[in-house]
Amino acid sequence: MKHAAHRASATRGAGDGSSPTSRSTDATREVGIQGADDALAAKLNEVAPRTRRSIRLAAKASARRSHIMTGSALTVLVGAAASSMAVNQARGDWSLPMAGSVAINLVTPSSSTGYSGASGSSRVSRSDYRQPLPTASQRNEGSWDLGGSELDAGQMSKSSANNPAVAALMDANRSVLPAGFNPNHATGDVGNAYEFSQCTWWAYVRRHQLGLPVGSHMGNAKDWSGSARTLGYWVDDTPRNVGDIVVFQAGQEGSDSAYGHVAIVEKINPDGSIVTSECGAVMNGKTYSRTLTNVHALRYIHY
Repeated sequence: MKHAAHRASATRGAGDGSSPTSRSTDATREVGIQGADDALAAKLNEVAPRTRRSIRLAAKASARRSHIMTGSALTVLVGAAASSMAVNQARGDWSLPMAGSVAINLVTPSSSTGYSGASGSSRVSRSDYRQPLPTASQRNEGSWDLGGSELDAGQMSKSSANNPAVAALMDANRSVLPAGFNPNHATGDVGNAYEFSQCTWWAYVRRHQLGLPVGSHMGNAKDWSGSARTLGYWVDDTPRNVGDIVVFQAGQEGSDSAYGHVAIVEKINPDGSIVTSECGAVMNGKTYSRTLTNVHALRYIHY
């Protein structure tokens, strides 16, 4: 709240019977007191807490001053820009692009000779800075190699077989493969269903050890070549690879007179003879081997 100075009544001392001189003296004293009260009120108003109304009024006054200053600055900038454009237009240093064409003007470096157009200016287009490519780089010629690659192309399989062991054997037998042979034929393999220690049991075990396919229900030993051919295996009368299944007919080379016999080729000798691995019911899971020379009298299941 503002403090107001105490003001004496203008009629103080009137009718009290005092003389004019006395009233003059009293008036002088009263003016002095009033001046002192105004100064005191001003001091008190300086330290008095500001009211909400005074704060709002001060904020509005500050905003008005800010708007006035901003408007003045914008007016000055617009005026300066307009003046600059008028001067440039009078000098002919710029022009608006005509419809259908766009002129791109670049500042030419001081070290560049630039390009002088009809107007004699040194403005140039961007393409004037480009340097032509070397002639050699524009030809579609050349050669390439693998450098120091350790890849041995000779070891890469040419076969389409899914079984890598079969693919390797097919590459070795490529010149004698039957026409139209499908290396991804059905194998008939659902697990070893043969009786332990039988020759058929060992043939299944050994083929799996070598990573080669073999059927699970190919019948008695003497029937294996026919069953294998039905499934799509390559079957003939020539031993070709380690792992081939040798099929003996009943009584052939001392095999069983009723069921025949099967064995596995473990080695092909230079003279054409073969070394086998075999098993039988009396062997209790153990194997034996022998060398056979009458090789073409037997049947062989390859893959």
